[in-house]
Amino acid sequence: MDKNAPLAYRLRPKNLEEFFGQTEVVGEGTPLRKAIEQDLLTSVIFAGPPGTGKTTLAKIIAEATKAQFTQLNAVTSGVKDIKEVCAQAVQLKESLKQRTVLFIDEIHRFNKSQQDALLPSVENGNVILIGATTENPYFSVNSALISRSQVYLLKPHSVEDLEKILIRALASLDGYDGKIQMHPDAIKKIAENGNGDARIALNLLEMAILMIGTKISREDADKLLRQRSMRYDKKGEDHYDTISVFIKSMRGSDVDASLLWMYKMIASGEEPRFLFRRMCIFASEDIGNADPRALQFVVSAWQAFEMVGMPEGEYFLAHACVYLAQAPKSNAVTVAKESAKKAVETSASLEVPLQFRNAPVKAMREAHGYGKNYQYPHNFADAKVKADYFPISFHGERNFYKPSDRGFEVEVSERVRKAKEALR
Repeated sequence: MDKNAPLAYRLRPKNLEEFFGQTEVVGEGTPLRKAIEQDLLTSVIFAGPPGTGKTTLAKIIAEATKAQFTQLNAVTSGVKDIKEVCAQAVQLKESLKQRTVLFIDEIHRFNKSQQDALLPSVENGNVILIGATTENPYFSVNSALISRSQVYLLKPHSVEDLEKILIRALASLDGYDGKIQMHPDAIKKIAENGNGDARIALNLLEMAILMIGTKISREDADKLLRQRSMRYDKKGEDHYDTISVFIKSMRGSDVDASLLWMYKMIASGEEPRFLFRRMCIFASEDIGNADPRALQFVVSAWQAFEMVGMPEGEYFLAHACVYLAQAPKSNAVTVAKESAKKAVETSASLEVPLQFRNAPVKAMREAHGYGKNYQYPHNFADAKVKADYFPISFHGERNFYKPSDRGFEVEVSERVRKAKEALR
């Protein structure tokens, strides 16, 4: 092993015994572990954030299998390379009865035609595919390939697993061979800053030793690692997962969790206006008339943000977030919207009744009845009259809006009930 190679490269596990974490995927007794140990692997796709062991597992399979192991990188390879590998796989299978395992790193970078080129060989078993991706494979990988493969979702390493990896690095002959004295709290600090990524954790360990020396205290680690970076891709899956849990925390009325997820996004460089847009939507979608001030509140906070900017603008983000999370919740407006849209889509015709039609010309009223018999509500008690404002011969559902019994919607519900009594 080249001693000048990066620590993460030198410490890459060579077998499952050296592999820490992902016990749900490759722990003792799991189907994948048995398949690797018995050399009975079928096509698989490993998906997960960087540094969670996707490439490492592929390398372990390469060491364990008797099959021909071939590797391609989706960034630098094309259809020609795929066809060459598949042709060689057929020759090996026919002449030597040997299987071919093809590992494709960053498989999500293959376009549709490149992924389609793999299909015949994967389908007939000439090639056993191992794909690795940091994206959601159900969105980024051809559905035909997905259906012919086992998909394994790898999670970010826990702090405990990263500590084990760092301790192994300090003790291993390929690492520091026990020559570094490091306080356990310093190891934990590095593990925490790894953010679930073994490669980052090992790089931080290597940097700490280069900058501090062979004896590293807790204080040394604190000084070196003052600011913790977040694992957050503003355009990737983590972006959508984090905004999803942010919305669901507000919907669940957990003020503290809502703030935590919002500030994770802010600390990771998320655009504040994106957060305000999402909160505006939430104010109508999940609160509605349970607190009609919610939408107005978010818009006011957004306007204040535009006048002040960052960093003080964080006050307005927090103010809006807390208000929405603690507000009474109702999706009655959302349900009413969808019900009305469905009624429009399923109705054959929506003709306006004659008495409600505009009659700018006198003849339209006198000869055709436009606007005739229309009753002006303000001329009646409570500004309500008995009338059918629905389309002519409308027989569908009429009760779209059904207010909840939460917040201001209790009062709204009574108003709606009285109005329907007067109308119908």
